[in-house]
Amino acid sequence: MAANVEIYTWSSCPFCIRAKALLTKKGVDFTEYCIDGDNESRAKMAERANGRRSLPQIFIDDRHIGGCDDLHALDGQGELDPLLQ
Repeated sequence: MAANVEIYTWSSCPFCIRAKALLTKKGVDFTEYCIDGDNESRAKMAERANGRRSLPQIFIDDRHIGGCDDLHALDGQGELDPLLQ
């Protein structure tokens, strides 16, 4: 069974675009929450992300992964693929 991947984004955020590109390259289906200007959704995201308000914020099976750099670091360490399966 594939992992449940969720990503909170802003539509014009270069880090969001880069994170989504990596997930797409890996063939991952993900749920995107584009929260442009939606303070209520951003507050919900920050609550899930232990107070982090930067974008993107990524969750795999309800586990907070972090942002774009965190996602790429996991991939570089070979730890992302096992999380996605």
